[in-house]
Amino acid sequence: MRLPTEKLKGLHVRDYMASSVLTFTPDVPIADAVQTLVRYKYSGAPVVDDAGHLVGMLSEKDCLRVVVLDGTRAGEALVGDYMVAEVETVEPGTDLLDVAEGFMQASFKRFPVVEGGVLVGQISRIDVLRAIDELLREDERLRARAS
Repeated sequence: MRLPTEKLKGLHVRDYMASSVLTFTPDVPIADAVQTLVRYKYSGAPVVDDAGHLVGMLSEKDCLRVVVLDGTRAGEALVGDYMVAEVETVEPGTDLLDVAEGFMQASFKRFPVVEGGVLVGQISRIDVLRAIDELLREDERLRARAS
């Protein structure tokens, strides 16, 4: 069985991304962000301004940094103080092969999807795997019909 690598070029982020995404604003206390991440079992979330523009990402590691490196400020720390502001993003029209290649170079599991600077969703490694699985199933159906 061959993996459908070339077919990923014909698929786009917009068709596989999650469009409903948990977000934070920079003024949210880290303690509240930690409770939200734990409650929903997320490892991180995009940070947006009031207009929905992506301004950063907050990860579990960023939250741990507050306690480990700056524990005396933990009670007053805000998401904006510890988020990563330089974020790799993709656009809705990006093909999935480019996203898969990006994941091979990145240590993180998701890319925020932005259009005109505004967060419109997020695509994760599992979303790309879901696309591959769909392509494999389609190939199996075509082979079964041909025989």
